[in-house]
Amino acid sequence: MKPVEIYTSPFCGFCHRAKHLLKSKGVAFTEIDVIADPDRRAEMVRRANGGRTVPQIFIDGQHVGGCDDIHALDRAGRLDPLLA
Repeated sequence: MKPVEIYTSPFCGFCHRAKHLLKSKGVAFTEIDVIADPDRRAEMVRRANGGRTVPQIFIDGQHVGGCDDIHALDRAGRLDPLLA
């Protein structure tokens, strides 16, 4: 599987939902908590082309968006090929 990174906040329901989807697929991911490590928020915004909300999800370094985006990819059958 390709490496997955997800920028999150512990108080974010969308973050929990996105992580649940990844876990349900057996995907290991690196979680970057922008509350615990606020310096990483600027990194997230830069990498996500201005995306300021969490979660921001990256698969193999490619920005795929947030919670709604990753669920849409899954419904369209495009998430598993991205992860493989």
